[in-house]
Amino acid sequence: MPRRPGDEPAAAHQVEEEVEELGDPEGGPSLPSATLAAAAAAGRNAERAAAVPLRGPGREIWRLAWPVMLSQVLVTLVGLVDIAMVGRIGPKAQAAVGYASQFFALAQSALFAIGFACVAVMARAIGGRDLARARAALAGSLVLAIGVAIAFAGVILAAPRQVLGWLSAAPDVIELAVPYLQLVMLGSLLMAVALTLESALRADRDTKTPMRVAVVVTAVKIGLNAVLIFGALGFPRLELVGAGLATVASQVVAVALFSLVALRQPRSSPMALGRADLVAARKLLPELTRIAVPGVAERLVMNLALLSYFGVLGQYGTVAVAAYTVGVRILAFSWIPGTAYAQAVATLIGQALGAGDRAGATRAGWRAANLALGTAVVLGIVCAFAREPLARLFTSDAETIATLGPFMLCLAIAQPFLQLHFTLGGAHRGAGDTWTPLVAAFVGNWLFRVPFAFFASEIAELGLVAVWAVLILDHVARAAWLLVSFRRGRWQDGGRKRGRS
Repeated sequence: MPRRPGDEPAAAHQVEEEVEELGDPEGGPSLPSATLAAAAAAGRNAERAAAVPLRGPGREIWRLAWPVMLSQVLVTLVGLVDIAMVGRIGPKAQAAVGYASQFFALAQSALFAIGFACVAVMARAIGGRDLARARAALAGSLVLAIGVAIAFAGVILAAPRQVLGWLSAAPDVIELAVPYLQLVMLGSLLMAVALTLESALRADRDTKTPMRVAVVVTAVKIGLNAVLIFGALGFPRLELVGAGLATVASQVVAVALFSLVALRQPRSSPMALGRADLVAARKLLPELTRIAVPGVAERLVMNLALLSYFGVLGQYGTVAVAAYTVGVRILAFSWIPGTAYAQAVATLIGQALGAGDRAGATRAGWRAANLALGTAVVLGIVCAFAREPLARLFTSDAETIATLGPFMLCLAIAQPFLQLHFTLGGAHRGAGDTWTPLVAAFVGNWLFRVPFAFFASEIAELGLVAVWAVLILDHVARAAWLLVSFRRGRWQDGGRKRGRS
């Protein structure tokens, strides 16, 4: 494909300067200013399009990963604050949020899968310096994400009381949940745009702009929660409706900031969309869908397995369920490094493969795996030796804390395998191979976690600790499957579309 006038690669000395800066995670402005973020992104995108991970992949992975870690911490923090604030209204309101959140999470899972497809196709195109294809991939991802969000929201909002009834919600809880559900599903339409633009920035090696946007969005969400839920600063007390409005408003802010960044890009940027890109996007929709669908299926496989595992725990009583609920919150924080390494290595592998550098892609994957294992050692030590202090952050019930101890120890043992399968899953997805992580999730959950938990509980009657220990088998199986697959190397062809234009 002939290059446009602004598509030429950066000069050699510019690339050398970029390589030297890879180890500086503190580079760039520290204040969350949308204007500064937009200017910084506009100035660096063209250079990133030409820079492939040929040297120093470890430093580059860390440079891309640490802003993602901070963003994920903020997202998790918002969830905890949301639950805490709504909890002050009453248990029925908290239950209503829990029911509505199940449907929001389902839509979010589909959008995350489309985001990974966007990264896979865009990063490969950027690595190959085919910026027209990268722009078409972004346009196609936006169309696909918005279409999926509309479909989810349409089905759920057509009969909100019925879908809440599917989860056996009580009638009075349903009445509380319906307005909140309607608002958060409206927010999912905005989230479709924000997540896709965020994925495009990450495909172009810019993870600091999404981090800055996350800081602003977090502040808006928490601030509006306080104002609208409880009626502060002269506003009416809207309770659960206020929480829903705060969610919608924070998503409006996210879309506005990401759109501002995109609009400030030069035409040579992979994010500078035009009418021609929307037309070209039609050819990429089948490829994007092919990559995204296994990602959605993976989420469904895992969610169904978690529900089944939760049912087994229910046999051990309320305290066991409470301990698992607290443990999952702690577990969510331990996922963050693996998630960040996964997103960073997905970008590097996609760009390396686009540039034809298979050896560089493999090096990036192994380096990310090594970083993940190093992180796992630290997290494992924390989980093992700080079990009680961590548990007390979430509960004051002595029996729950005592029951949580063995769970935390199992979590500590599982850390190396958990971090490894998260990271290698990202490596596969960056190459466009989303089928292998799906199979790994199925093997870990449905061949190990669920059947072994059932065996330990119902047949062998081994006690709760044995059910906790089954978690380790799940993560070991997933890590082993992805490790063998990565060593075989077939993932390198996973994202290449036959019949490419």
